[in-house]
Amino acid sequence: MRRVLRQKEFGICRRLANSLLVILLTVFLAQSATAQSSCQPLGPVLLTLTGNLGIDSCQGVAVFDEKMLMSLPQHQIETTTPWTEGRMRFEGILLSDLLRRVGAANAKTLLVKALNDYQVEIPASDAAEFGVLLAIRMNGVRLSPRDKGPIWVVYPRDSIPRIQDERYDHRWVWQLNRIEVR
Repeated sequence: MRRVLRQKEFGICRRLANSLLVILLTVFLAQSATAQSSCQPLGPVLLTLTGNLGIDSCQGVAVFDEKMLMSLPQHQIETTTPWTEGRMRFEGILLSDLLRRVGAANAKTLLVKALNDYQVEIPASDAAEFGVLLAIRMNGVRLSPRDKGPIWVVYPRDSIPRIQDERYDHRWVWQLNRIEVR
């Protein structure tokens, strides 16, 4: 009888040990993926964030390739713009999600920079207040540098009348490739 109990106890212990091992491996892999997702892109870098970042494993710099950006929750905005004709569907990631990912959810301002060296300071509060999108696609087509890509900062101007104003238009940075978090 004691031998049967010991075998059952051993079986239970072994299952618990296996479960614990699976949990630990899952946590380790998730941490490794998170560290890799903003430190070591496998493809060409589309976006670099610097400045006041809450991540310490990347030495103050977070870089993202397309696959890494696509791993964040995807969103879309349908709106008109001063630079296109008609209503367009923009797809990409929320700026607020990206800021959370790099530990910069409490940032005050963002110096947003483009491939052509255009830069503008945007209040970081715009990210949450307006649901600013970092568009990677327009009408289902991947944005290229020729058509305002690789990333275009997009505001939902049709759904928020107060941002249908020139004061906000200069914040629509196209050819986005760098953000300095302050």
